[in-house]
Amino acid sequence: MKKILVLGAGRSSSSLISYLIKQAAHHEWHITVGDVFKKYAEEKIGASSHAKAIEFNIEKRDDSTLAIRHADVIISLLPASLHPQVAKLCLQEKKHLLTASYVSDEMKKLDTETKTSGLLFLNECGLDPGIDHMSAMQVIDKIKHIGGEVTSFESFTGGLIAPDTDPHNPWRYKFTWNPRNVVLAGQGTAKYLHDGKFKYIPYQQLFTRTTSVSVPGFGEYEGYANRDSLKYAEVYGLRECKTVLRGTLRNKGYCSAWNILAQLGCCDDSYTMDGIETMTHKEFIASFLNTKNSEEEIAKRFLVSMDGEEMKRLKWSGFFSDEKIGLTQATPAQALEHILNKKWRLAPGDKDFIVMWHRFNYGLGGKEKEIQAWLTATGENETHTAMAKTVGLPLAIATKLLLQNKIQSRGVATPVTSEFYDPILKELKELGIGLQEKEMI
Repeated sequence: MKKILVLGAGRSSSSLISYLIKQAAHHEWHITVGDVFKKYAEEKIGASSHAKAIEFNIEKRDDSTLAIRHADVIISLLPASLHPQVAKLCLQEKKHLLTASYVSDEMKKLDTETKTSGLLFLNECGLDPGIDHMSAMQVIDKIKHIGGEVTSFESFTGGLIAPDTDPHNPWRYKFTWNPRNVVLAGQGTAKYLHDGKFKYIPYQQLFTRTTSVSVPGFGEYEGYANRDSLKYAEVYGLRECKTVLRGTLRNKGYCSAWNILAQLGCCDDSYTMDGIETMTHKEFIASFLNTKNSEEEIAKRFLVSMDGEEMKRLKWSGFFSDEKIGLTQATPAQALEHILNKKWRLAPGDKDFIVMWHRFNYGLGGKEKEIQAWLTATGENETHTAMAKTVGLPLAIATKLLLQNKIQSRGVATPVTSEFYDPILKELKELGIGLQEKEMI
């Protein structure tokens, strides 16, 4: 009997755990789900006889080592900062490891030792990163196979809310993944390639230098650049490509309103605010302004109308209300997250919505051609979300393939070769998550 250990029972784990449990009887697997709060693991496994819940805290080394020792494959949905600790224990115990997180520099350093040990440490096998890599590489390899040369590649992915969810929400957005990551997103400088020139966007300009994206059948969106698109020219084999840009999708109007919060300093996580324990929402915003009339000063400073869409979004979020924040200690970013979570937490019956879009320009036979490819997914409810499906299912499928000896790669890897993307994308399509392609030129 093969044993799978899932670490983390948070919001992205539901579809992964459900898939593994459904497969367990057929493949003679046993699933263990570990979380710092055991009750979350218990909720995810339900009454299944093929799974058990345990308390798991990576800081408790002896207990963590024992849990990893008793498994064949480890799937880590823990915060990315904890993956290196998990990886070192997996190396010590000679266990495979799969995550949905970006490959860190610390993880990369384990590549040689992992290969020597005959282990696979697969990273970036979720949605973004994950399905975006696999779907892009499938199209890129297809273009190369027919003799084409990719000259431009753009890719944007967003976790939004379904059109019928919370219709009065002017942001058209709620937290569908780690709220802290949403608040801190984009900090640093975004780097990309455009028409053969290196481009840089500092954080203070990020939400004003957006890209319009039209997804066939789904409408208009806006995207802002991810931190480092340049490295994907190498990862995707696009060294001669003139444009390489990866970014995050939002509904129209989101970025101009979020820019106000970013410019004010609300997303700063570098210091703790004094007096936060008595602050109201209105006082929080006012602490970044010169006058008591926050609404007038914001409108004047950012050249927006008092009745405009940006102000509507801020008012709807409660930033000018007398409600207490409800924290005793916080950085600006933590306070902002807490305030937004009052309105942006998924409510019972809410459905999230994933949109992913690629555009490939390529030359073939002396002609310029274009392919657009897109993928959408809608959640079932506030627990079985589209985000949970698109993050968890690729990891679950990769785990199955590994246990069936259908993946031969070893070392620290990402799913950018056909060994990974062909079977994973094929099964995802069977599960209703399929890429659509259209030749535009």
